[in-house]
Amino acid sequence: MITFLSGGTGTPKLLQGARRVLKDTDISVIVNTGEDIWYQGGHISPDVDTVMYLFSGMLNTTTWWGVNGDTFITHEIIRKVLSDAYMSIGDRDRAVHIIRAELLERGMTLTQVTKELCCHFGITGTILPMSDSAFTTYVRTEEGEIHFQEYWVKNRGKTPILSVVHKPEKQPSATDEVLKAIRNAEAIVIGPSNPVTSILPILSCTGVREELARKKVIAISPFIGDSPVSGPAKELMQSIGYQVDSGGVRTLYGELIQIFIQDTRDTVSVPGSIRHDTLMKSPEIAEDLMKMILSLCSG
Repeated sequence: MITFLSGGTGTPKLLQGARRVLKDTDISVIVNTGEDIWYQGGHISPDVDTVMYLFSGMLNTTTWWGVNGDTFITHEIIRKVLSDAYMSIGDRDRAVHIIRAELLERGMTLTQVTKELCCHFGITGTILPMSDSAFTTYVRTEEGEIHFQEYWVKNRGKTPILSVVHKPEKQPSATDEVLKAIRNAEAIVIGPSNPVTSILPILSCTGVREELARKKVIAISPFIGDSPVSGPAKELMQSIGYQVDSGGVRTLYGELIQIFIQDTRDTVSVPGSIRHDTLMKSPEIAEDLMKMILSLCSG
């Protein structure tokens, strides 16, 4: 079994390739929940949803979020009354959020809810929220602290970031399922997701770093030169004081990883890294990258 640490964009592309060479039953994905938000009566777990929709065949792989072919009737009605509705949520996607909210309010954990949804969608891979603890990412701006979704979706990442803040400050607890998925894995793959808001929250969960220290860990850089493939990783890396490139990512992960992969076009040289096409513009390229990763796992 291979266990992935994932956010909502770069790593799902790699997972698309992984599913072409591995059985879903041989894949476990530990997913960031720091960007979760209660919104318009639903509970959105954006990164969990993206991975779940990928495995169920529902994902819109043009945007890499939401449900393919979804309609937006509910959103259009809401916008007529609530002009500040900044998230464009499809009807089927919204139904998942409402179901999740209802089950959470009935007392189920996020892990239990995710398992229930995966069962409904016929998913045989293992998709695990990083924690059942409340843990939310905020960014501090000159106007105050705002939820990451407000920064990225509402403000389109244009608000200057002073720092990254997590609430509550208490360290989130990794679930037994998460620790078991690491413990039982042949290798761990940290995908090319945002290091600051997608990967660090997972690494901050109790017990995760200790378990990873016993495993072979492979990480893929989300940067090519000083630009991330997608998302606000550049601004976020700056906000926590790290170099904005693959070298900064390698430093951030430190001794936790044994193998570091960066793109063949990356002009930044990271000592000891392995070069490969990590842009993954097609499923075939993602598959080729995954085959190379598997060879490293067994090597």
